[in-house]
Order: sequence, then C-alpha cells, then structure tokens
Amino acid sequence: MGRIGISCLFPASWHFSISPVGCPRILNTNLRQIIVISVLAAAVSLLYFSVVIIRNKYGRLTRDKKFQRYLARVTDVEATDTNNPNVNYGIVVDCGSSGSRIFVYCWPRHNGNPRDLLDIRQMRDKNRKPVVMKIKPGISEFATSPEKVSDYISPLLNFAAEHVPRAKHKETPLYILCTAGMRILPESQQKAILEDLLTDIPVHFDFLFSDSHAEVISGKQEGVYAWIGINFVLGRFEHIEDDDEAVVEVNIPGSESSEAIVRKRTAGILDMGGVSTQIAYEVPKTEEVAKNLLAEFNLGCDVHQTEHVYRVYVATFLGFGGNAARQRYEDRIFANTIQKNRLLGKQTGLTPDMPYLDPCLPLDIKDEIQQNGQTFYLRGTGDFDLCRETIQPFMNKTNETQTSLNGIYQPPIHFPNSEFYGFSEFYYCTEDVLRMGGDYNAAKFTKAAKDYCATKWSILRERFDRGLYASHADLHRLKYQCFKSAWMFEVFHRGFSFPVNYKNLKTALQVYDREVQWTLGAILYRTRFLPLRDIQQEAFRASHTHWRGVSFVYNHYLFSGCFLVVLLAILLYLLRLRRIHRRTLRSSSAATLWMEEGLPAQNPAGTL
Repeated sequence: MGRIGISCLFPASWHFSISPVGCPRILNTNLRQIIVISVLAAAVSLLYFSVVIIRNKYGRLTRDKKFQRYLARVTDVEATDTNNPNVNYGIVVDCGSSGSRIFVYCWPRHNGNPRDLLDIRQMRDKNRKPVVMKIKPGISEFATSPEKVSDYISPLLNFAAEHVPRAKHKETPLYILCTAGMRILPESQQKAILEDLLTDIPVHFDFLFSDSHAEVISGKQEGVYAWIGINFVLGRFEHIEDDDEAVVEVNIPGSESSEAIVRKRTAGILDMGGVSTQIAYEVPKTEEVAKNLLAEFNLGCDVHQTEHVYRVYVATFLGFGGNAARQRYEDRIFANTIQKNRLLGKQTGLTPDMPYLDPCLPLDIKDEIQQNGQTFYLRGTGDFDLCRETIQPFMNKTNETQTSLNGIYQPPIHFPNSEFYGFSEFYYCTEDVLRMGGDYNAAKFTKAAKDYCATKWSILRERFDRGLYASHADLHRLKYQCFKSAWMFEVFHRGFSFPVNYKNLKTALQVYDREVQWTLGAILYRTRFLPLRDIQQEAFRASHTHWRGVSFVYNHYLFSGCFLVVLLAILLYLLRLRRIHRRTLRSSSAATLWMEEGLPAQNPAGTL
C-alpha cells in the first residue's frame, strides 16, 4: 500500500506519514497535527497582514500632511455643535488702537496625551461663519471717561453670550486684552479703564472672569501670542511623523544634561499693526539674547514635560505701525516745512495754491494736515522710490551689525532655512489694493507699488467705485497705500535686514482657511494647564476599564502578545501529542517483538 511522507522543519525532527487508508479517519493524530499547523500558518499570515500591512496603510494616512490639512479645512468650516456637552468654549477680546474685536473659540475634550495641546479652533455659527464681531473706536478713546467702557464693550459680550450655550457660561473663560492703543496711555488711565471692566462685567455676565483676565499686554506678549498662533495652525507643535519634515535639534534651557530634542522647525512672524510692529522667531540656546528680548515658555500642560519648551526672540517697536509711522512722517514734514518757510520766506503748504509735494501720496491727490489749529496742504506726486528714500531715516538704524529698528539687537537669521509669515499691514499692503497676498516677491511688489503710486487719484477712485479692490478696502486704504507700501518695504528689508531676494515670506490673513490672530495664541497659552483635568480623568478611566474601547491600531502590541501566548499554548499541545505518539509507537513495537518471539506481551507500564 502506498504511503506519502512529509518532512517539516518546524521543528526539524518532525516527520509525518499519512496513509491513504487513514486519511478518512478524522481523528488520526498525524492528520490532526497537519490541520493544526495549517491553521497556525494561516493565523500567522493573517497576523502579518493585520499588524504590518494595515498598520502601514494607516500610518501613511496619518503621515500624509496634505490629507490631514484637508481634513482640518473640512472640519474647521463646519458649524460648531453647541449641543455636544464635551465641547468647551473660550472668549478673547482684542482691544486694539482702532477698534475692539471679540473672538469665540471652542475645543473638544483633550485626548489624554500630556504631550498634545488642546485642539482650539474658532467657533462657527449655524451659517458656518466665524463667531467674530468688531466695534469702533478703540478702547483708548475712553481714557477721560472710563465709566463708559463697560457700556462700550457690552455689545461684544452680548454677541458672545448668544452663541455660547447658556449652560457653559460659568466655565467659559473670558479674556479682555488691550494692546498698543492702551499702552501709550498713562498708567492711571489704564487702571481706571480696567477697573470699570472688572467691576461691571461680572454683574451682567456669568463668564469665568477674574482680575488677571483683563490687562494691558506688552508688545512682547503680543509677539509671542502671534508666534504661537501661526505655528499652532501650521502644525509645528505636532509630533514628528514624516521623514521629510523640516526638523531641528533643540537644547532645552535648564536641561544641560539631557539630550537634544528633535522637532519640527518653527516659523517666524512679522506683525505690523496701526501703532506697533513685532518680530518673533525661535533662537537656539547657544545664541545669547538680552532677557527683555527673549521669551522662554512651556506650552505643555505639565511643567516637567520638555517637548513644548520654546526659546523665542521677540522685539516690539512702538510707533512703527502703519498709522503711527504716517503720523510721525506728517509731524516731521510739517515741522521741517514751517521752519524752512520762516528761513526762506516761503508759504509752502500754507495755502491750497502752494501745497507741499508729498511723494508718498498717489499722483495728484489733495490732502490736509491739522497741526496746532493750522491747516497744512499736501498734493501727491506718487514717487515710490523718493518716498522710500524720504522715510529711511525713520528706521532709526545704527551702523552696528546685528541691529534692527531703533538700534535694537537682532539675532542672526539663517535666511535659506527660515520661514516667516507677515500679518496685518504686511497682508493689507500686499493684498487689499495690489492683490499680491501670499508668497512675497520683492521685485514684483516694488513694480506694482510704483505703478500704483504713479497712477492719478481720479483713476484710482474710478477703480474703487467699480469694486476692483478688496471688499474691505476703503478710501483711507487707497489714500495711504503708497506710503504704507514703502513703509512695509523699508521695515522688512532695511529695518529687519531681510535680503531683497528673500523667497520665504508669506503674507497672510488666513492659513488653511483659519484666520490667524494673536488672540489664538493667547488662549492657547492661557489655557495650557486645562488638559490636566482631562488627562487625570483619562488615566482614571483607563485604570477601571479593560477591553472596552480598545483600538486595534493603537494596541497592536497587546494583541500580538496575546497571540504569542496562544501560539505557545498550541506548540506545547503539539509537543505533548508528539510525546504521546512516540510512547504509543514504542509500546506497539515492544508488543510486536514479543509476539514475534512467541512470548506473552509485557505490561508496558510495569504494573503488577
């Protein structure tokens, strides 16, 4: 009778013989071993497919930043689910020099990972519009009547109260943060305005509002908040997953004995408001910077975690904002012209027929300056190059190296490997009229600015009436676009010493469909300890649950361990079968030998 012999190297000494007659016998030991090993091989293959292939597939999706950014754009424009009890809210009022704006933010429960930040986003209403409201004038206008400030700001708070669910008001933090417009007021007037807010707001609103929630922030704080906001939106605070991410090695201050942390390279910011200008970018530990120009902070919820410790150079320049610069410029030309008139016996600027020829105004526009009860007349000549030359002394540059505006020290920037984003006037100057927002190109910008300045005011007005400029561009923007374009150019290239061929500046209002304001960075920083509550709850929940909610993707190591235990049990079972099979064969061989010799069979177990 034919027999089929199968040798297997698992283990190497195993040998199976299958008789065709025995094949129909399902309980045959050899056949059972083959079936078990086949099932085992199939299980190993399935495990390999599940753990390796599926994991790689999901890993690629996770690491695909374009896909992630697409998802961020999609979810960010969805209306906020105000019926979800796990959504939290926060409110920031930006009290600027020209007006005040309120921003309502929201975020889901923290994911429980102490290394991750809160996922804070702007709240959106039922029409998917950001919950934002602006009023004029600036809060500093109430310097002489601080008792009116709470009435001034009430429309903003009523607006927020209508959008934040009533049940969430008591746990929703409210921050009222004032910037450059308030910084230029005397300290006594600042205190009076803040005192009125702290006294009246808790009477009419249930928001979480303490004494530290209303303050005049420094230019340094404003710069840090802007830096945090843009890098958060860009995802630069996320953990490194892609091999092609631009990364840097960072030595954390105060941890000399620890190894350097490798993380994503952050972007720098340039922010030019109406009154002040800020620059902020991360600097290495090896770069010595004066403490008043350096911000060292931890964005993490746990002070012992060093993944989110940053060292940022921040400089703010009061009087270098677009409107303040124009005011300084007008004061200077008025004083200089009046002095020349006295010396030379002229009447330049004192009558409409003898206007001062201003190269920083569009061609043929007429303007007036009111100084000390006297009217000073201007007429634009639209000479962009002459305008730049005229305003260069206002940079207050020195001959020292590594200095910027006003002779302030500026750490070296490795321009080829750097990335900067420009906000406020950097965006308005390039986009509102010139329609060149986004990637900045100095040659294209200067050409467009020259053409604009040299265009007659009557033609610019006609284009404005036809709606050819941005919807929020007004006549004030058109009138001073020439000056502000020259000012922005000089601040960027001469003040901050960026080369003319610099290609890594992006002027922006929104990034990935998210409006980036310093207020986002402010609420991120001020709520950085809130995740501790959710982390503690997550740890408690994990210690009291077993398999419920276990994800295969994130617990594949546990799954693999369990599978190996089962595999070991199967192998032990097979080894036991093998020993039983050998014992049976020996017993059968001994019985056969005794029978062949005509002797009675012995008891193999040796029993009496």
